[in-house]
Amino acid sequence: MGNSTFVFVVFILVYLGMIFGRLPRLALDRTGIVVLGAIALLASGHASLEGGRSGIDVSTILLLFGFMVISAQFRLGGFYSEVSRRIAGLPVSPGALLGAVILVSGVLSALLTNDVVCLAMTPVLGRGCIRRGLNPLPFFLALACAANIGSALTLIGNPQNMLIGQYLNLSFGGYLVFAALPTAVSLLFLQGIVLLLFRGKFLLPMAAKEEPERPFNAWQTAKGGIILCTVVLLFLFTSLPRDLVALGAAGVLLLSRTMASRRTLDTVDWQLLALFLGLFVVNGAFEAAGGLEIMKDGLSRLGMSLASPSRLYGVTTVLSNLVSNVPAVMLLLPLVRDIPGAGYILAVSSTFAGNLLIVGSIANIIVAGEAERMGIPFDWKGHARVGVPVTLASLATGLACMVLI
Repeated sequence: MGNSTFVFVVFILVYLGMIFGRLPRLALDRTGIVVLGAIALLASGHASLEGGRSGIDVSTILLLFGFMVISAQFRLGGFYSEVSRRIAGLPVSPGALLGAVILVSGVLSALLTNDVVCLAMTPVLGRGCIRRGLNPLPFFLALACAANIGSALTLIGNPQNMLIGQYLNLSFGGYLVFAALPTAVSLLFLQGIVLLLFRGKFLLPMAAKEEPERPFNAWQTAKGGIILCTVVLLFLFTSLPRDLVALGAAGVLLLSRTMASRRTLDTVDWQLLALFLGLFVVNGAFEAAGGLEIMKDGLSRLGMSLASPSRLYGVTTVLSNLVSNVPAVMLLLPLVRDIPGAGYILAVSSTFAGNLLIVGSIANIIVAGEAERMGIPFDWKGHARVGVPVTLASLATGLACMVLI
């Protein structure tokens, strides 16, 4: 088997595994499949970890790790639980409560990774809704969709935006200005769609199952807040490398007299980091073997120019819901790196596309899993009932805003 053929076979198997979530007769999840593919390429000599041949974008890995530590600080300090308790206890109507969930989830996900926001907020919010006799499902759907939409606002809101920002060296402030209007309008659409679809269905008496919640530590939360604000200001007003700023922030947070570094590092999503590293190796070998040129030629013959914003939106949406948005972005980035403005479009569209189906975003899967654990049905049909119109409205808003700007 020729060098290119072997690489292409591994690449196809890895992405098929990403689509179906498993390989026949093997107990591998998506991360395991990607890591196994990278090992096969490295062991066979078709990829290397030496110098720049690995394909690994170290700056993206460092940025992602740094923000995982910052998010861990807020989680271990009980910030997310405290916010969720306060939202659930607001003396307002269900519609106003829904708006509060959307606003808080969107804002937090723009500054901290959306996956962590959903993981920490879902169970506390759910128990709060049940205590009030409210149906948790519309609030869970709003939480997941708002987390995805809100994370599109910045280049640190989710892993794929971090990758795009680092890979294309995008301006933090410039992207923020570009994404602000479509993100805000999309959150308003989300509010309207959930209110319409769940009209008359917000009340649902259930027995609340009490579970211990993480206590709130004001000092640890304030410490995380100061560091996060400093990092964002440095991103906005200096040209310092974002990866080193985030890494330095993580180092400061690990210097603690009361919060053990082991607890913080245990909260880091090592599975996601392994997924990134494996995909970098697999995609790097695929590019070196000429795979990208074959893809470009194929798209050109089909008349599918990614230079067209609408076609880039369409391809990103489909691919993000086949293999999830992080692998989709990794695959598309080298194809659009020379197209002006494509990075902004790819960041917004891949993030908005995550709401279409449950598998489109890890945040959706997290909320669905937590809901099922609490005995609240959250299947793909129920999600699609909200996710499809929200995604279509978001993508349309993004295209319209881009034309107007």
